[in-house]
Amino acid sequence: MDKRKKDSVKKDKRRIGKAIKLILKLFVLLFLLALVVGIFYFYNTYGRILIKLQKEARNIVHSSSEETFRSSQTSIVYDINGELISTLRGVKDVYYIEYKDIPTTVLNAIIVTEDKKFFSHEGVDYLANVRAAISLLKNKGEITQGASTITQQLARNVFLTHEVTYERKIKEIFIAQELEKVYAKDKIMEFYINNIYYANGHYGILAAANGYFGKGINQLSLSQIAFLCSIPNNPSMYDPLTSIEQTLERRDRILRQMHNDGKINLIDYRSALNEPIKLLSRESVKNDYVETFVYHSAIKALMKEEGFVFRNQFTSDEDKNTYNEAFDDLYYRYQSLLYSGGYRIYTSIDLDKQERLQASVDEVLEGFIDTTDEGIYKLQGAAVCIDNDSGRVAAIVGGRSQEHMGYTLNRGYQSYRQPGSAIKPLIVYTPSFERGYTPESMMVDEQIPGGPKNSGGNYAGEMKLQRAIELSKNTIAWKLYEELTPQVGISYLLKMNFSRIVEDDYFPAASLGGFTIGVSPLEMAAAFSTLENDGYYREPTCIVKIIDADGNELVKDTISTKQIYKTSAARIATEALTGVISNGTAKGLGLTNTISAGKTGTTDERRDGWFVGYTPYFTTSVWVGYDMPKTLEDLKGSSYPAIIWNKYMEQIHEPGMNRTFETYDWRE
Repeated sequence: MDKRKKDSVKKDKRRIGKAIKLILKLFVLLFLLALVVGIFYFYNTYGRILIKLQKEARNIVHSSSEETFRSSQTSIVYDINGELISTLRGVKDVYYIEYKDIPTTVLNAIIVTEDKKFFSHEGVDYLANVRAAISLLKNKGEITQGASTITQQLARNVFLTHEVTYERKIKEIFIAQELEKVYAKDKIMEFYINNIYYANGHYGILAAANGYFGKGINQLSLSQIAFLCSIPNNPSMYDPLTSIEQTLERRDRILRQMHNDGKINLIDYRSALNEPIKLLSRESVKNDYVETFVYHSAIKALMKEEGFVFRNQFTSDEDKNTYNEAFDDLYYRYQSLLYSGGYRIYTSIDLDKQERLQASVDEVLEGFIDTTDEGIYKLQGAAVCIDNDSGRVAAIVGGRSQEHMGYTLNRGYQSYRQPGSAIKPLIVYTPSFERGYTPESMMVDEQIPGGPKNSGGNYAGEMKLQRAIELSKNTIAWKLYEELTPQVGISYLLKMNFSRIVEDDYFPAASLGGFTIGVSPLEMAAAFSTLENDGYYREPTCIVKIIDADGNELVKDTISTKQIYKTSAARIATEALTGVISNGTAKGLGLTNTISAGKTGTTDERRDGWFVGYTPYFTTSVWVGYDMPKTLEDLKGSSYPAIIWNKYMEQIHEPGMNRTFETYDWRE
């Protein structure tokens, strides 16, 4: 019995063993079949694409020569009449440097910063690209993490378009590999140093050295070299003219890395850290207010054409940071291309109006002569004029004229300040008119416990809303805003693309201009132009059309509109705001032959003064104040800002320009 059991067990084991072997064979066969199918599927789905991209990369590189890396085309900007405003060209030919002339310190700084394995890899850092690929898959085909070697960066800057996709990334890799086969390492480094972008129109480190410091490359200090090498990683983020603190922080990181890697000694490291950076300001590198705004508008127009969605609301800090990274990357790409792409940029800028607006700001503020250590006037002004027929910018002034302007902040669109009472028509009065209030609605001007005070501390009791608007009564604006709620009031600004609204702005103080960051003259001009345009908003730009070097129209002569306010409410608001000029805080500052409407704005302690006014023809916003906010005793909306506005608007409204505002009969 025991023997039969043992034999049975042995037979069972043999059967199980055969079954397992059969299963394993089937599994192997299935695996091999799946592998074959997978390879076949991959080849049919991706293989042909990869082969195509690799072939294109090979053709691109083998068709290139050293001259390819020196070439650039001039972009030209025209005003509304087709007159030349400026030319914008790459400076690669003028500032080209050969490898043998590049100082060792420059090479060390670049390699430490951008690509430590440059002299050992064959064009691609595969581990870094795997990390980028994982990030790409997580983000559904959108590249959010860089992994580019110096060779890849060269490939992207010279040969590729500016789309951000996996195909572009793969092609970049193939081109980098081909470059390494065709050109020696020293040539690739030479091409890179002469083609990389250093912001503000500077291509190559020679151009950057000359543009920022007025020096040749051999005259640069270690600190200046590290400073320049900070920029190309993200020229928008590390722009020395607008974000010098961030640039300095990155300079310090580069110096620390150079010291850690043994490229500089401790004494040189500490000396470079402590060396102050003083940028050059020369007329020969002048980039005036019109040009900076034109280039900014052109870049945004090209980004929009590519499909980039501009946002001013975010669900979290992470969401905002992700957006900002995507924005900066694409902005830089088009900024770089703009300087060498051979574009023809047609604008709405009227050079005659530009000169008159600049002169108006300069003349009204000419008595204030105090300057900073850099020679910049301390008291500043900015203004923007929009053509109400088109909705486009006709003139923009970013500050007072300087003897040697050089690169300066364009306060017309880059500065954000408290608007004071100038904000009331946008988030209080017009929304209230939408909800049934009229200029004859009776209000009570009285002290509000814990609320605002009126200018002068006086309270008038019962009065019509029209009179409250004319006298800019804070208490009444506060009450109306609380009734609307801050969420409703702020929503109007968000719909008009005000870009610096934050969570702390959702309080009643916003009704009087109490914002955390503030608004720009460009935003205010566009918003008040919306009132004149029957409540329809148009994005403020100066771009009419952009044509590339091959004659293709990249940006067409169109402008989109969206309704922000009811037409009836916008017309009532305009009628009410004419009273501000005829019988209110700006009394006596109306125009001689043309009807006008507007609103003054003065912030606490008289740190900012605003006047935003419009006619049926033009809307102009004016801001006056200090870059570092401080009190100016006689500054208010009805003083310097309104005087600048009146001086300019009188000049551009010729005899016979006597159209009237469209009206709405709210009295019925």
